[in-house]
Amino acid sequence: MRPFISQLFFTIITLTTIESQAQSEEMARRLFDKHATYREASLTQRRFKQKDILPLISKRQDNPLYTIEKVGESFEGRSIQMIKVGSGKKKVLLWSQMHGDEPTATMASFDIFNFLEGKNDGFDSFRKDLLENTTLYFVPMLNPDGAERYQRRTAQGVDMNRDAASRQTPEAVILKELVDKLKPDFGFNLHDQSPRYSAGRSPKVATISFLATSYDYELSINKVRERSMQLIVGMNNILQKYIPGQVARYADDHEPRGFGDNVQKWGTTLVLIESGGYVGDPEKQYIRQLNFMAILSALGKISDNSLTKENREDYYKIPENGRWVYDLVVRNATVRQAGKSFTADLGINRNEVSYSNATKFFYYSKIEDFGDLHPQYGSQEVDAAGLTIEKGKVYPTTYKNVSEISKLNVLNLLKDGYTYIRLSADSNTRALGLYFTTSPLHILRAGQASPSGTPGLGSTATFILKKAGKVKYAVINGFVHDLDNFTAEKGQGIVE
Repeated sequence: MRPFISQLFFTIITLTTIESQAQSEEMARRLFDKHATYREASLTQRRFKQKDILPLISKRQDNPLYTIEKVGESFEGRSIQMIKVGSGKKKVLLWSQMHGDEPTATMASFDIFNFLEGKNDGFDSFRKDLLENTTLYFVPMLNPDGAERYQRRTAQGVDMNRDAASRQTPEAVILKELVDKLKPDFGFNLHDQSPRYSAGRSPKVATISFLATSYDYELSINKVRERSMQLIVGMNNILQKYIPGQVARYADDHEPRGFGDNVQKWGTTLVLIESGGYVGDPEKQYIRQLNFMAILSALGKISDNSLTKENREDYYKIPENGRWVYDLVVRNATVRQAGKSFTADLGINRNEVSYSNATKFFYYSKIEDFGDLHPQYGSQEVDAAGLTIEKGKVYPTTYKNVSEISKLNVLNLLKDGYTYIRLSADSNTRALGLYFTTSPLHILRAGQASPSGTPGLGSTATFILKKAGKVKYAVINGFVHDLDNFTAEKGQGIVE
């Protein structure tokens, strides 16, 4: 009878696990579908500053749902606040923007607050259980000085996620004091990562990446870290429904200076979440929605302890982050050089340049690799087989300002092979430095030498692709324009 009983027990456990997963996935689907109801309408772009979220915190000051506490000040004296909600035994500390230019989870945090304030919307039972079983401590902007500049590091120039050991920054001191004081059972270290990571060796961008941080060089797994893996497995199972093949994980090499590694070592189950890229979502609003769903789903698993039903070994089935994706890959272009021809691929990335006090940005694109790129992928790809790459021509007429240039017939210019327009000596744009134009043209200042030679490694990504003397594509500052299907709304030009 014993084998029969064992098999029966195994079957019951399996069926219970399947039922629990189905319920979790259904709740996640509902959260995802209803996100717009709770989306904080005042945060629509990712380059916001502390002044933009302070009113969202202040308006909750008298709400009995919350306890709001100033937990310290940044190096430049900006107040760092913590928002407490819930009354349960399981304590969860969530912090975002310890890197000032990583705000996706900050937006999602305020969406979560709006959700927690809801009622009679079909989620009352979920909310009640969550707030009765957990106490949540949110620090939505741990590095406000960095956010002010939209930069990774603190005002001191220190990466505070490498400051857990020496704690040279006041922000690191604050976080360590919170961990010591609260002794949280769970921690969420919320970040953004480059949108060019791939999920394994694949063309798929890693939209969400996870890490169950290691607390020693041996990569040991105790109960604390095991729970991190189980939570990540649960979130990955849910996210695969929305971003299949676009979830990755970091290699778990131990970083003795990292907060994630040390918080795990100090006894808190730590999950690191990185918001990467998603094609067509430069402001990360879809990724924000995924954060909202995934974090609430994880908190639900903590609340009802269903995380323990996840198999930690499935953590290792998540592909590691790779560096296999460029913003644009042009493949199989014919290059003519020194009287000879050969075929090459071009890997191009569009890099953000801040302006207007770091609240806005434009793109400045470079050719970052040149040659055989068959192992790499592009978020956008152009097959240039049969096309010859050439430097565009400089238009012979000069103009006083960008406004004059914006009135030109761009399509006709590009068809004739003109990609560069020169400003006259009396132009008033010299003081601007590197800048942009919405016209898909590459603008040169007076006296600036025109580019020479075949476009190649390190060049600004402006060139044309021709077949039988006719321009098929114009690439201006890394944005592709198909002249047979032209729209000037794509991309940005550049003023150098």
